[in-house]
Amino acid sequence: MTPYPRLTLALTTATLLLATNLYGAATAHADDDPADPPGTEASASAPVDVDPNDPDLKLPDGATLAQAKVLDIKSVVEDQSGDERREDTNTNVTFALQAEVLFGKDSAKLGGEAKSRVAGIAEEIRNQNAGKIRVFGFTDNLGSSAHGDVLSKQRANAVQELLAQTLNDAGITYEVRGYGEDYPIADNSTEAGRKKNRRVEVSFPRTS
Repeated sequence: MTPYPRLTLALTTATLLLATNLYGAATAHADDDPADPPGTEASASAPVDVDPNDPDLKLPDGATLAQAKVLDIKSVVEDQSGDERREDTNTNVTFALQAEVLFGKDSAKLGGEAKSRVAGIAEEIRNQNAGKIRVFGFTDNLGSSAHGDVLSKQRANAVQELLAQTLNDAGITYEVRGYGEDYPIADNSTEAGRKKNRRVEVSFPRTS
């Protein structure tokens, strides 16, 4: 797998993810009323069954096995500036680009850096031979919630359109959503945190 450029700081974590019910057909434009973001369900396989009565298990007298848990191994790579973030799980790859590197302030018009940033993601999509791509927009909690919902949808649509032009593959389907200020990944009480939350995420299945 070709490494994504400009990514220098690596952190690997094991995270327990709970499966959620996901709805919404794939579309080239952001949903008006999106549900929870798809791709947040656990991707690891269910643990193997263990016989608590197996004599080779050698449990102490009176001891019992804890309930099995599904752990999803997630690799998180973020460049030092925080402009780009990549997450790899067992089944998915997610790129998060901060809004400032793609758009002007409070704008959904793509800026000068957007083409090269999206081209890098498109290269990884080709490497993974992905057939379905999710493009989700998010904002911080400044301003009204309604404004954030609209802006995040517009930004997700803009990135999807550029990505589709770059890939030029009619066989790829897109799921595009705007979530506004919902699902922050950092603290909205600081500007550094709000900057991380103003983002567009592109995710797709991993094949290698």
